[in-house]
Amino acid sequence: MDQMDRTPPESHARGETVISVEDLAVGFGERLVIDGLSLDVQRGEILGVVGASGSGKSVLMRTIIGLIRKRRGLVRVFGHDMDRVSAQRRRFIERRWGILFQHGALFSSLTVKQNIQFPMREYLDLSPPLLEEMAMLKLQLVGLKPEAANRMPSELSGGMIKRAALARALALDPEIVFLDEPTSGLDPIGAGDFDELIATLRNTLGLTVFMVTHDLDSLAGICDRIAALGEGRVLSQGPLEQLKAEPHPWLQAYFNGPRARASHVHGKPA
Repeated sequence: MDQMDRTPPESHARGETVISVEDLAVGFGERLVIDGLSLDVQRGEILGVVGASGSGKSVLMRTIIGLIRKRRGLVRVFGHDMDRVSAQRRRFIERRWGILFQHGALFSSLTVKQNIQFPMREYLDLSPPLLEEMAMLKLQLVGLKPEAANRMPSELSGGMIKRAALARALALDPEIVFLDEPTSGLDPIGAGDFDELIATLRNTLGLTVFMVTHDLDSLAGICDRIAALGEGRVLSQGPLEQLKAEPHPWLQAYFNGPRARASHVHGKPA
């Protein structure tokens, strides 16, 4: 079996690059959505990825995790070129990340508990009592009550769906969590609570968070760094204040426009 770095995340120095994307090109038909994009993600940070509709935010995330094929470029995760790893090693790397897709993407025919147990059954050899215990621990971790375990996704509120999907993303104790529009569809209070949960989990579990979002409050409240996509590449990356000072018209409109000012008025500087 391939030997890989299994050192616990907390023993790594913060600032280590865990995801590296170089000169990435991704397209559909004759149109390139991403063309020449380069971006690094550091261990322990919450990186917010923003951009206009169609700028390639979700495409970038899905390309990194291997759901979309790239035309050109290099993707490294934990220092490994994802084009060159063996199938066995790739499977091991995939155990080290968790994914929360937009709208949760829970299996509608499974209960919440069965959804959380799904990756455990796929990757781990656990007894039924241990599967039960692990699923209930993940529920508790994301702030869901025990009675939610046996509910079907159709019986859950939007906020509960997001938390159940996050519990499934955390099922294998990942080091990286990919979040695709995690607060989309939530009311402002629910979105704020979910942001707080993400920040708490990052701090307690030592997670690295790659978060595709358009939520200005999330960007202001919990992101250490922001990467703004446009024109097929990263227009700018850095702390929020740096992006607010950029002269690019889209960045100015997004970070200093009416929505940004409204967000500031309501208590969170955007």
